[in-house]
Amino acid sequence: MAFNIKTIIEQRQGDNYELHDRHLNRSLVKVLRTIGLDKVYVRASGAYLYDAEGNDYLDFLSGYGVYNIGRNHPVVKQAIRDVLDLDLSNMVQMDCALLSGLLAEALVKRTGSRDAVFFCNSGTEAVEGAIKFARAATGRPHILSLEHAYHGLTYGSLSITQNAHFQEGFGPFMPGAERIAFEDIEGLEKAINKGDVAAFIVEPVQGKGVFIPSDEFMKRAQAACQKHGTIFICDEVQTGLGRTGTLWGYEHLGLDPDIITVAKTLSGGYVPAAAFITRRSIHQKVYSRMDRCVVHSTTFGRNNLAMACGLATLNILDEEQLPANAKSQGTALMASLSKLADKHDLIKEVRGRGFMIAIEFQEPKSLKLKMAWKAVHAMDKGLFAQMIVTTLFKKHRILTHVAGHNMDVVKILPPLICGDKECKRFVDALDDTLQEVTKFPGPVWDFGINLVSQAVKKS
Repeated sequence: MAFNIKTIIEQRQGDNYELHDRHLNRSLVKVLRTIGLDKVYVRASGAYLYDAEGNDYLDFLSGYGVYNIGRNHPVVKQAIRDVLDLDLSNMVQMDCALLSGLLAEALVKRTGSRDAVFFCNSGTEAVEGAIKFARAATGRPHILSLEHAYHGLTYGSLSITQNAHFQEGFGPFMPGAERIAFEDIEGLEKAINKGDVAAFIVEPVQGKGVFIPSDEFMKRAQAACQKHGTIFICDEVQTGLGRTGTLWGYEHLGLDPDIITVAKTLSGGYVPAAAFITRRSIHQKVYSRMDRCVVHSTTFGRNNLAMACGLATLNILDEEQLPANAKSQGTALMASLSKLADKHDLIKEVRGRGFMIAIEFQEPKSLKLKMAWKAVHAMDKGLFAQMIVTTLFKKHRILTHVAGHNMDVVKILPPLICGDKECKRFVDALDDTLQEVTKFPGPVWDFGINLVSQAVKKS
């Protein structure tokens, strides 16, 4: 019988969670079933996911920031079809393919003084490469990163990811990885002044918790790097390609990083694509001789489908002016959420840039709710935010996520195509959810208590 993927999907649709429970991440299946997010989606378009009954789900998670241009964008789909129809040679390895050269050219045009690119497959791989290039360029051992930082989960990236939850059980880590307290510019300058720091890596907006380093910190950090020959790396894996309202997050401050990492959205949501963009002087320190021309390489990094997706994505961002939309809609959305904070004392702060936004919660003033808050936090420090996420999903069909472990923070990453309709739907849903929270006892609090009991039983 001829292979037909459409038939296979039609016949096995609905087996999703059983298959994953048997052969993939069993713990993830338990989590999704426990928190009520075990939905089977059969279709996706733009900012929406759809189940078999045709119900829409507003996707304010965007695959952790992959879908800046929305899901299943027709321009990217057509680019993939066109490349397949051409029957191009692909990954010959001992050649210089056209599409990777074209995408490198397009990225360089969008980053100012950087003129050399390395293509890979994921954000963590881009960070790994940036670490290697910084060490090769400087001959120094130390890599500095900030408290709360998240740079990936492979060995080098995990070593500079300052998160105990992700690091637990995987040490010891890469020698030379050092943590700087968030906003501690004196501590950072003191470390750089020693003269043995290869690079300082920073997210323009931190993904875990949506913490934003101050303008003064970022400018002084760059100045210290420039003064002492330390490579200044901006990790733009999540903030890049329009997410914060400019094409790159570092543009808000007029910074000039030595290396920029990019991934997620570059894929167009179809074929994994990532890169780091740097200066030729740094790049050439790695490929310093003819016999070192492949000393850092990756098999699938320059594959034609990924390159075509990247070119199509950059075109879409330009043509549809998506960074500008993220800026205007994100500003309006944060203003609406700030008004909710005046209405609901549960909201401590709304922070973010563009369409990268966090809503942080705090202990309420009501004595009854205060007791419930303390009881929930005694059971699990991240439970309250998960209660909000689950209620938004089950009652309003909006997908969001908790911003980090043990945080009272809900994070949203809307596709950059979102407009007034999607933003209003989220604000109204959050307003309704917080009104539900004021009912104690009530379904939201009952869910939280049941969630803990189920987790204990299943652990």
